[in-house]
Amino acid sequence: MIQKFYSKNNDPDQIQRVVDILNEGGIIIYPTDTMYAIGCHALKERPIERICKLKNIDPRKHNLSIICYDLSNISEYARVDNTTFKLMKRNLPGPFTFILNADSRLPKIFRNRKEVGIRVPDNNIIREICHALDAPILTTTLPLEEGEDIEYITDPELIDEKFGDDVNLIIDGGHGGIEPSTIINCCDGEPEIVRQGKGILEE
Repeated sequence: MIQKFYSKNNDPDQIQRVVDILNEGGIIIYPTDTMYAIGCHALKERPIERICKLKNIDPRKHNLSIICYDLSNISEYARVDNTTFKLMKRNLPGPFTFILNADSRLPKIFRNRKEVGIRVPDNNIIREICHALDAPILTTTLPLEEGEDIEYITDPELIDEKFGDDVNLIIDGGHGGIEPSTIINCCDGEPEIVRQGKGILEE
């Protein structure tokens, strides 16, 4: 199922339908400020396992990331010192993933790695959904096989063609980007850019 959303003035009932899907353990595909992503309720283990299987990733070896509406409740899910918090506040919302030490409130699947990526994308659609859900959303980029047309992860109609049977809902927020987020590892206190993607970090 594919549904059109806009950067503002979305129907509250439409947003609630997405929230219901996530609360029931469903999987959605949605736009961010970088690329289209696939995600689920971050506090529900079973849909997280489904996404890992779909992407063929081992959560014990692969960092998992969550989207938060803002940084107000970040300490519930990750341990963050004042310096890192200020750095995040300067750069978020934006196209960045901050790797932090995970907190015990997250499901066991995260604690295998003891780290979690935190995203607050500059995209009103997914942040509005996150705010209505009142919980973080697990997020990961769509899988693209080698040599496969990039359109399959940027065009909502083609995304539906490729992934429609694997997810409960695809949110059409317009054409998506092809540049991933910039990843900053802050686990040891000193921020280190481990992948330069979209956006220039303001230090």
